[in-house]
Amino acid sequence: MSRKPAGTSPRHVNRRQVLAGAAAGSLALPGLMRSAYAQGSTVNIGVIMPLSGANAQFGINSRNGIELVADEINAAGGIKALGGAKINLVVADSTSTPTTAANVAQRLLTQNDVVAILGAFASSLTIAMSEVTERRGVPLLTMSFSDQITGRGFENIFQVVAKASVIGKAQFDGTVAIAGAAGQKLEKIAIMYEDTAYGTSQATGIREGAKAAGVQVVMDDAYPLGITDVTPLINKLRASGAQAVFPVSYLNDSLQIIRAMRQQRITIPAIGGAAGYVIPDFEKGLGEFAEGVLSIAPANYDLAPELTDRFRKRYGYFMVHEALEHAVCLDVLVQAIEKAKSTKPDDLRKVLHETRFEGGWTKAMTGGAVQFDKTGLNTLSVPVMVQWRNKELVTVWPADVAKAKAVWAS
Repeated sequence: MSRKPAGTSPRHVNRRQVLAGAAAGSLALPGLMRSAYAQGSTVNIGVIMPLSGANAQFGINSRNGIELVADEINAAGGIKALGGAKINLVVADSTSTPTTAANVAQRLLTQNDVVAILGAFASSLTIAMSEVTERRGVPLLTMSFSDQITGRGFENIFQVVAKASVIGKAQFDGTVAIAGAAGQKLEKIAIMYEDTAYGTSQATGIREGAKAAGVQVVMDDAYPLGITDVTPLINKLRASGAQAVFPVSYLNDSLQIIRAMRQQRITIPAIGGAAGYVIPDFEKGLGEFAEGVLSIAPANYDLAPELTDRFRKRYGYFMVHEALEHAVCLDVLVQAIEKAKSTKPDDLRKVLHETRFEGGWTKAMTGGAVQFDKTGLNTLSVPVMVQWRNKELVTVWPADVAKAKAVWAS
């Protein structure tokens, strides 16, 4: 059932109350990077990311991608349908805590006059924020994975990537295809995943893919985010007889899992669930242990170098998928503003739901465009398999977009 946003009529307050509230908000809002205020030539867009805590690097990457696109649009004349209005990003730190993310979203909407919000990478943060944006009737654009994001009947959430269960199934299907091309038939696999919205949704897709293919899941273990000792997981993996392992985790956990596997000479292929497996810090943290590790990803920089090389030139590292997809979020939002000739939430929501977005950064997505269904899910997004090769991520599946043949070490 569709949920309509609650009423948002402003309260009548005097100037002293407004100033006092703003001062208090500036203290309570963690990591407000740029304060913004409404003015005729400016469009304020909220960017809420985990800039501190366990997922800080992902938030920084995402912010970098958004800032790149904002600066490019502003340099090219701004939002033309609004007389060249410039984008002003209001960047705030959600930390890595859902409650904080929701509070930050509330403050940006009440104090900073943002027309939409982009964020917040981690699905648990995005889900918490979306409760706020839905009540206020303001669009939230994200590249978070969890099925819950677009599975609740919300009208104001827009997910530019495939949902986690689809990504998880592609993670399995791509692995079967790669193993088959190397002459190995998978019969037993292991799944280990963090017990968050992202981890549980994506593990469901892997599990369903295995069931459909008649492959036995000989290990299926959840673990808490930020696990400090992976030894029990690795010992269980060793005893399982699995031919491949599918770990779904963020960076710190991914480093522990792969390092422990390789140090204990467990050489079966590891197929990561994006997140911690597809950022430069993964390779930097593991060195030679990273070589050959496979992962699923919603997109990859080598599919659109004419766009993503601009990110590498500016920031000094390849454009990780969360930066790319959040760049797409901003591009799509600006295209919607251009078409609507308005920043009113009702106008933007209508355009976002009814338009096929093409050109610009949408060309970096595997579908070559973005089109949302009635739930807000991009129906054109197709996951890809990538592999670490000489400190770079190379797309290796599906065959129609692969840049190299995958290496399978059985």
